[in-house]
Amino acid sequence: MTGGQEHAWREFWPVYGRDLATLGDPAPLELSDWFGRDAPVILEIGSGMGESTAALAAEAPERNHLAVEVYQPGLGQLLMRVRDHGLTNLRLLRGDAVRVLRDYVQPDTLAGIRIFFPDPWPKRRHHKRRLIQPEFVALAASRLRPGGTLHLATDWAHYAEWMREVCAAEPTLRNTATDGGWTPRPPWRPLTKFEQRARAEQRDVRDLIYQRFNPE
Repeated sequence: MTGGQEHAWREFWPVYGRDLATLGDPAPLELSDWFGRDAPVILEIGSGMGESTAALAAEAPERNHLAVEVYQPGLGQLLMRVRDHGLTNLRLLRGDAVRVLRDYVQPDTLAGIRIFFPDPWPKRRHHKRRLIQPEFVALAASRLRPGGTLHLATDWAHYAEWMREVCAAEPTLRNTATDGGWTPRPPWRPLTKFEQRARAEQRDVRDLIYQRFNPE
């Protein structure tokens, strides 16, 4: 980590961060206690360097935001943004997102799950490593409360098609796009340096937003 990231880690991680390895046996996270209030919770998987995460938390102070990431320098950078923006509605969790959802988040809990630009694993032999798989989508959907949303974004065309196919097969999710296709890019999703580079390399960014409902 950089000096700034290390300083932010020492100062703010004990307050805003937790390590999955220290949580002990599987048990629901007491999110209201951790945030110090009851509010809708948005979970972001793979917050990277935290550019989008911090901006979204700043724009929605009425919501609690939980970022899950394994990359320590990225978490350190996000803590710098927490400090710079004076954010009190953001918490950080270091560890595997599947374990977090499976072992530490209760069903019907989250107002939203965001997964922006996950690793596409473009080679066919690596597709099994992609995060968006039927089992994962079913797990994520079960952790959403009715009406909660799963928001995906990617700049890889094949992965976008894969995401849409997998999510369409989950019976508790409904595509919010009326034509069953892509969602127009939400104006509130920050335009990050990563996305700007994708545009410069002429890769279209596609959004998908699905809503949890209870099928009859």
